[in-house]
Amino acid sequence: MDAHITSLANGDRAKAARVLLVSNRLPVTVALDEQGAVNVSWSAGGLATGLRGAYKCADSLWIGWPGLPDLPGEAEEAVAAELERFRCSAVHLSADEIRASYEDVANGVLWPAFHYELDRLPAELAGWDVFRKVNERFAEAVARHYRPGDLIWVHDYQLCLVPAILRRLIPDAPIGFFFHIPFPSSEVFSVIPWREELLTGLLGADLIGFHTASYLRHFATTLRRVLGMEVDIETVQHSRRETHLGVFPMGVDVPAWSELGARADVTARASEIRGEDPEQRILLGIDRLDYTKGIPRRILAIDRLLSLEPDLRGKVRFVQVTVPSRENVESYASFSRDLDELIGHVNSTWATENWVPIHNLHRSLPQDEIAALYRASDVMLVTPVRDGMNLVAKEFVASRGDDDGVLILSEFAGAAVELSAALHVNPYDVDAMALRIREALAMPADERRRRMQALRAQVGAHDIRNWADAFVGRLAEVVARRDAAQQQLGAPHGTLVAELRAAEAVLVLLDYDGTLVPFAPTPEQAAPDRPLLTLLNELASRPRTEVHILSGRDHATLGSWFAGLPVGLHAEHGFWSRWPGSGHWTQCQRVSDEWKERIRPILEYFTRATPGSFVEEKPHSLAWHYRLATDDFVGGCDFGEHQGKELRLLLVELLGRAPLNVLAGNRVVEVRPEGVSKGAAAPLILDRHPGATVVAIGDDTTDEDLFRALPSGALTVHVGAGPSVARFRLPDHDSVRRLLSELCERAPAAVGVAPSPSGRARVAGAAFRRWTHRPFGARGQEVHG
Repeated sequence: MDAHITSLANGDRAKAARVLLVSNRLPVTVALDEQGAVNVSWSAGGLATGLRGAYKCADSLWIGWPGLPDLPGEAEEAVAAELERFRCSAVHLSADEIRASYEDVANGVLWPAFHYELDRLPAELAGWDVFRKVNERFAEAVARHYRPGDLIWVHDYQLCLVPAILRRLIPDAPIGFFFHIPFPSSEVFSVIPWREELLTGLLGADLIGFHTASYLRHFATTLRRVLGMEVDIETVQHSRRETHLGVFPMGVDVPAWSELGARADVTARASEIRGEDPEQRILLGIDRLDYTKGIPRRILAIDRLLSLEPDLRGKVRFVQVTVPSRENVESYASFSRDLDELIGHVNSTWATENWVPIHNLHRSLPQDEIAALYRASDVMLVTPVRDGMNLVAKEFVASRGDDDGVLILSEFAGAAVELSAALHVNPYDVDAMALRIREALAMPADERRRRMQALRAQVGAHDIRNWADAFVGRLAEVVARRDAAQQQLGAPHGTLVAELRAAEAVLVLLDYDGTLVPFAPTPEQAAPDRPLLTLLNELASRPRTEVHILSGRDHATLGSWFAGLPVGLHAEHGFWSRWPGSGHWTQCQRVSDEWKERIRPILEYFTRATPGSFVEEKPHSLAWHYRLATDDFVGGCDFGEHQGKELRLLLVELLGRAPLNVLAGNRVVEVRPEGVSKGAAAPLILDRHPGATVVAIGDDTTDEDLFRALPSGALTVHVGAGPSVARFRLPDHDSVRRLLSELCERAPAAVGVAPSPSGRARVAGAAFRRWTHRPFGARGQEVHG
């Protein structure tokens, strides 16, 4: 890592740069009194609470909706002036925009889908056009405030389209996106009607962050299933650029909660909550009122607990705080009514004259009251049926400086990955939850202390500031690498074209798949399109220029695809060659194909065991493709990748010292004779044109053999990301085509020849005659292609 990147990786840029935070809601509450005066205060809960500490520590600007729709012009100006004191900037929205974008799409479709609640999706979908326009409004607001050097950090599912819109408005801006909710499996995500546009919108970011590794894997699998894109470890190549993926589990403000939990007034209030009967055990739940939080099943678990342990009647008290949320949405209002009925039923079943088991507090509470509840409780119940992280669990732990209390945590909360010392539970299993509560109530003091100390160590080591610093630092590092690569490799079009224009003769060596065309699911779908054939014909017709295509594909396929073009073709990584102006294929090496009888059954076995895979047989090689293989995960990678690794290991072990090579390509494993490579084919091509300027372009490991075999002065170009010995880099096949088109357009006309296509062809023909074909001698065997 060079010094520039190292400094940024160590956080220099993250500390110096201004961060533009972008979220659906600003972290403040804006109110207008009867006289129209504006009152602004910090909001409580959610993203506002989580990010506020990190936000206040930097010269940042927060951009979002202030929470009041349809403000008149003079009120907007007053709100803007007041928000400036909080370093906030408003994106004003109408009531209709809020209803369509936020209620119909974000909370009506995306929220339930991302939380696996598919039964809650509406039968008729509306609002997508407005959702897109609202995202455009947010992006335009960010672009107005952006200054070179700023880092842009977009938050959560309501703004999925913002990164791509920003990328169009500010192409070089550093853009990060963080998902605060779960990212579902590809099968679940695929039900969303706007799935392609959502993914494309997200890929405008340089870095996309998730709470857990499983969410990241779901996203990677979804990219492949929906868009056909591959993720290389944590990087995806697309649209002439790359997006990085990362895992950043969010924390809480540990020092603040620890200090709050230890405050004298808070501990006094905790004692007051416990009441006159210190022996009565307190169970606690604190949730925003939402169907994903698992509150009804939690209530049923209390009912089941009292059925299992009748002696607990009068000895336990369950305090459930439900913070009002989305009360204007009928489905939430209905959910609230159903919950009240359930609590009433359980209370009427078990209540005595002086005791009820469940106390439901349906209101927002100040933080000191919440801290007092945390300190007063014996058992904390955090049992969502699905949750991105759940910071309540971490707040509870951070506030327990007394090292007491038991945390019962849902397996389906993101926090469960980190908080292994909690008692984990399946929130769908009411009986198991009741038994967990009984276990927690009976847990000895020393075990409670040991578990809480482990939880506090984990939560303390990964607080909100660590999370913010990690994400912003990683974004700065990703962008620094991107910028450094652009500086190092430059804008190769101008450099390459200038050098090639000045050359007396030019030799162009091109890979095919991934270089001239994108990767296709099957070989049959990879045929060249008409614009590519036209481009190659023009390039080959350029004066003093000869073009060769070197591919792993078989010679019959290449011959049919490029019939009639005056280009050299080299199939199966150079095993077969057809020279410009010739209709004959030359076999460059004699080998036996007996090895195929031994290898083919192995590949066929893996095909049967891996749905979606297939074997491609070429005249002198065998390839096992798994691009369409199923994406179930095994050992941290998808099943196709898992099988590919197993196959490579097996083949290497079986072949031993046999003169065969096992090659790993882009979701393909190929076996071919040893010594056959693009690098071995290079000298045969170069011998025909001594002194020509060579440009070689490729994207695969097989092209690295070619780059290494070329003279040091050759213009070698790697397509895509990843390590390479090439001198230059282009992002994708589109950029390769643009480079070749630019070379054609800038080529000077030969003296005395009109710059028409036919004129270029005549000059090219003369050039080919000057570069006469040289036979290969005894090694060559000609066949008709």
